[in-house]
Amino acid sequence: MNYIDKVKKFYLKHIPGAKLKGNHIQATCPFCKPEEDEKPGVIAVYVNPDSFFAGYFRCSSRCTPGGFPLYFGNIMGIEAEKVPGHDPDREPYVRDIIFPTRNLNTELLQFISLMDQDKYEHFSDFGVSKAVIDEMKIGYNGRYLVYPYFMENGNCYAARCILPARELDTFWYGDKKFFTEDFRTFNVQEIDRCEGGAMFITDSENNLLTLKELGYPSIAVPSVADLDILTQERLAYINHIFIVTHNSPEAQLTTRSLATRIGFKVRILKWPTHLKRDYNLVQLSRDKGEDFRTAVSLMIKKSKAFSPFSSPEKEHRNFIEVMEREKGKKLLGLSCGFKKLDSSLSGIRGINILGGPPKAGKSCFFMQVSTEMARRRNPVIYYDFENGRQTIYTRTLCRLSRLSGEEIRVENPDENIAKKLSASRKIFKEMLGYFRVVTDRKLNPDIMRRQIDFIQHETRSDYTVVVVDSLHKLPFQDLSDRRTGIDSWLRHMESIRDEQNVSFFVVSELSRSEGGSYSEKPDLGSFKESGDIEYSADNAMILMPDWDLLDPISTVKRKSTLWLAASRENSPGKVAEYSLEYPYWGFREI
Repeated sequence: MNYIDKVKKFYLKHIPGAKLKGNHIQATCPFCKPEEDEKPGVIAVYVNPDSFFAGYFRCSSRCTPGGFPLYFGNIMGIEAEKVPGHDPDREPYVRDIIFPTRNLNTELLQFISLMDQDKYEHFSDFGVSKAVIDEMKIGYNGRYLVYPYFMENGNCYAARCILPARELDTFWYGDKKFFTEDFRTFNVQEIDRCEGGAMFITDSENNLLTLKELGYPSIAVPSVADLDILTQERLAYINHIFIVTHNSPEAQLTTRSLATRIGFKVRILKWPTHLKRDYNLVQLSRDKGEDFRTAVSLMIKKSKAFSPFSSPEKEHRNFIEVMEREKGKKLLGLSCGFKKLDSSLSGIRGINILGGPPKAGKSCFFMQVSTEMARRRNPVIYYDFENGRQTIYTRTLCRLSRLSGEEIRVENPDENIAKKLSASRKIFKEMLGYFRVVTDRKLNPDIMRRQIDFIQHETRSDYTVVVVDSLHKLPFQDLSDRRTGIDSWLRHMESIRDEQNVSFFVVSELSRSEGGSYSEKPDLGSFKESGDIEYSADNAMILMPDWDLLDPISTVKRKSTLWLAASRENSPGKVAEYSLEYPYWGFREI
């Protein structure tokens, strides 16, 4: 016997006079205690095997809140072992709360007595009846509507008061201990009543009222931000959870965060794309009128079980699109202007960390590579903590014009210099459309993410090149532990690389050997405070000069060797030799 058959048998046995009519079991409500001149309500149990709410009962006169078999068995005094869905090993959810002796129960009766026709019409404007308002014990204090937040023990210690004409005008009333986020669940008792069944979660009390009007079990939080208070442990015994919030990107993110915590049992109801921002159930009920039930049913039908993973169809489509874009490409990444480096790395992509001794030309090397990529209309953000914006621009102009800094600063240049300078300035100006220098020493990963978003939007690109000069001078939260800070930044770079399609150039320092010198053939262990560099870097490179760094006026031709110390996809070894072109602040690949 399947579960639904057990549910039917259970209700037919324990509800006096119950009869099965299609997908419903109906009978005179056993919980109603009508006055002499009134008839008892009708209890109806929904037993459609295809419905998420199969097994849910409710009374037409709303004499008692509805629920599922476990709750029905509890209020009927039936032995738990005889109730479908009973788990003998289930551990009850208990909160460590000491409830005060004083509550708002008596005051709520006074507030309810102040509800007049005008107040009920406020709710009927968006399709909520007097019966629902009375069931939820909503009252009026003379100016504000009072929404009581009952606790699991059946008492109310706090209520949220909302001005009908301006819902943003609110305040909490009652015991201050119960104003905190932990207690901001409207209709929280519904969770226990829906054990073994299904229910809705929504934002704002009025949205909940529209669902209660349709007969759906629901809980609500005052705002989307309060969804964070709901925990997987509290909702562990609900089989299906439908989440519907107002229509906004912020609400979608918060909803997905909650769904990720709760798990696969969640289904998120999505709004049609043409609806305006902040559209909600109240507005839908007002717009649809009698068709509101149909509209909600359609949203439920279209909902899918939440998954934090992309659908197989989307993954397949994205993979094929990337494969199509890569067809015919000699390089999988971007070209940097150095043929041997491009060949060794198969193009620039991922996290590329460059180490070397002090004053070896690491910054100069990345200035050249990044500005050349910007000239090719690749958006570049250069995070500089070493040289300064003016130095970067001046050295770039020297390299583009093949003029020294002194020649650029000549007050009355000759015709040859003026011609070179004019042409290079034009190239430089065009390059700045794709090149940004940032010297903010309060930089953090979130700011970096937003700046990447900006440059991708401004350049209409879906990728970015980021230069960090240097790794050891990035701002850290804990200045006393630089290594931990470096590792944290590397973790964020990995995430940014994958999520925002970013290629990184990162300058790093090298450690000295025991003798105080730098190894001529360094490896990953040569990186200063290397930490996670060996795990984070897609390519770890080292630039070693073969001239005496302490002899700046040496007549020997200055060459540096670039080594690929480690790579995820390429063979380590010597990449190329580079000749320093001083005073033009550039390198030439030999």
